[in-house]
Amino acid sequence: LFAIEKELADLPPEERYIQRLARSKPVMDALLAWAETKTAPPKSSLGKALYYLREQWPYLKRFLEDGRLEISNNRAERSIKPFVMGRKNWLFANTEGGAQSSAIVYSLIETARENNLDPYRYLVHVFSKAPGLAVTDKNWAAKLLPENIPPECCITKK
Repeated sequence: LFAIEKELADLPPEERYIQRLARSKPVMDALLAWAETKTAPPKSSLGKALYYLREQWPYLKRFLEDGRLEISNNRAERSIKPFVMGRKNWLFANTEGGAQSSAIVYSLIETARENNLDPYRYLVHVFSKAPGLAVTDKNWAAKLLPENIPPECCITKK
């Protein structure tokens, strides 16, 4: 399934949906059919895996319903890893304000990464432009969003 997804990665969502129905759905159907023929002691590793598969099936097949959906939540898991790793470090933020500032910077860095921006250049841009923005302007924050950042902040792919 992941090999199929890799092949479909550059397709528009509508075409990805059609290809998933043609290529991935038969694999998913075969997996469920296989799982329904198997039995194992409930406390065994296989028994636990089969139980999980059956219970989670509606969610596991959700990616087949919309070409915009990802097959897994790996990207989301990777994006929260820095927060999980930083949790212990935040215990030593001396003040509530320090912890809040640290969380804001982490959020900015992850936003940059998720949008293919160089985190350092993005932070330099945000911190250099933010003081000059008028908070009375309703759209002041929009000027700092990734889609409005100059190209020099983008990561160049090799």
